Amino acid sequence: MPTRRPRSRLRHALLIAVALATVLTACSNSSDKKTTATGSSGSTGSNANTTQSVAISGVPGVTDTEIRYSSLGTNSNNPLGTCVLQCFDDGVKAYFDFRNSQGGIYGRHLVLSKEVDDALANNQAKALEIISANDTFGTFSAAQIASGWGDLANNGIPTYVWAINPADTTGHPEIFGNAPTQCIQCTSRAAALEVRTAGGHKVASLGYSVSENSKQCADEAKNSIEQYAPNIGNPTFVQAFDNLDFGLPNGIGPEVTQMKQAGVDVVIGCLDLNGMKTVAQELQRQGVRQSIKLIHTNTYDQKFVQDAGDLFVGDVIGVGFRPFEADPGTSQLKDFREWMAKDGKPETEMAMNGWINADLAYEGLVAAGPNFDRAKVIAASNQQLTNFTAGGLVPPIDWSRQHDAPTQADLATHGPKQDCLAAVTVGPGAKFQIVGDPTKPWQCWPGTTRDWSEPVPTNFN
Repeated sequence: MPTRRPRSRLRHALLIAVALATVLTACSNSSDKKTTATGSSGSTGSNANTTQSVAISGVPGVTDTEIRYSSLGTNSNNPLGTCVLQCFDDGVKAYFDFRNSQGGIYGRHLVLSKEVDDALANNQAKALEIISANDTFGTFSAAQIASGWGDLANNGIPTYVWAINPADTTGHPEIFGNAPTQCIQCTSRAAALEVRTAGGHKVASLGYSVSENSKQCADEAKNSIEQYAPNIGNPTFVQAFDNLDFGLPNGIGPEVTQMKQAGVDVVIGCLDLNGMKTVAQELQRQGVRQSIKLIHTNTYDQKFVQDAGDLFVGDVIGVGFRPFEADPGTSQLKDFREWMAKDGKPETEMAMNGWINADLAYEGLVAAGPNFDRAKVIAASNQQLTNFTAGGLVPPIDWSRQHDAPTQADLATHGPKQDCLAAVTVGPGAKFQIVGDPTKPWQCWPGTTRDWSEPVPTNFN
């Protein structure tokens, strides 16, 4: 029986996921991919002949007809109550169905043959089981506690993850995420722009005490607002409430009262969606819900928002990929919708993350060529996927240098070429509405500087 982790460690690790949603909405990425786009829906492809079939032996998970993958993540014991691994896998399977309908790759179909629930606390133990079985080529992972990612990477297994645990991806060229490794402590033009979008004059932030990442997210909001204040209407940062208990078991009445008395009109929440609901309900109870807007980092869930009635109307929500409300253009958003519908699965944030990860796996195979193995896919992905956009679903990622986070002072080494934000507001009927031009859903700044400039509406193919 595995050793049980202390409850405080479980809570701390879980909240890394919550806090990092803030950073993911910044969409920092970069540069020059060596594949070319084909197809009217923006499907990615390559000049390589992906129909060529070469006999391969001794490569785990690869047969003459299939390339088999495993998935690892949280279904049971999820304290957030959200759909994680199951929805993530829905996206992976839909993408595989999409590619297999085109003939697969190198004469083989892509198959998710093993789905492993880590029950929140057992990620490392379950990763070791996958390693020991050695019967899948690569692993997808949507884990709130990513204790097994390093083991998968150290055993040379291509690993494609929900990128919310930067401490577990840093320095691992074998691990690829739906976003690059990000810097929570760096100032954010995206956060500043969201405050301007919300019309903020007095700003506060909220963070959990049990996670250093959540605290950093709340505290860094102060630096971001103060640095960019002259460019966003000169709002004042009032206070960072960075010592909240996870789940707000004792409510948030005193903090809301303080914000009410200070005249706060925008609150940046580095909390999970249930925590944000508790905040919104307390604002409503104290009669200030209509005058205080919330900026959400983890509430891109249309059903959750609509089930709450008009509770979130007027709020701003960051999105880590091309929003569902955007015009698909030539991107893979059209393919995602088509194949999720064919599979009878709902369009969710986690499903999109799974789709993006599956595209990474496919493009790695394309880059490696028909005589592929694990090491070749990892090496080729890092050498050639220098402008990865998942067919226009995310701003470009340069996997030759974005496995590590940039720093406040140094953007050139690991930072993005373009620093981008996509966001929605909650409109009438609690329906999401894209911020800006639906055909150019990202607001982007140059990634070479943290200086303010007006963001440029941008589309990626």
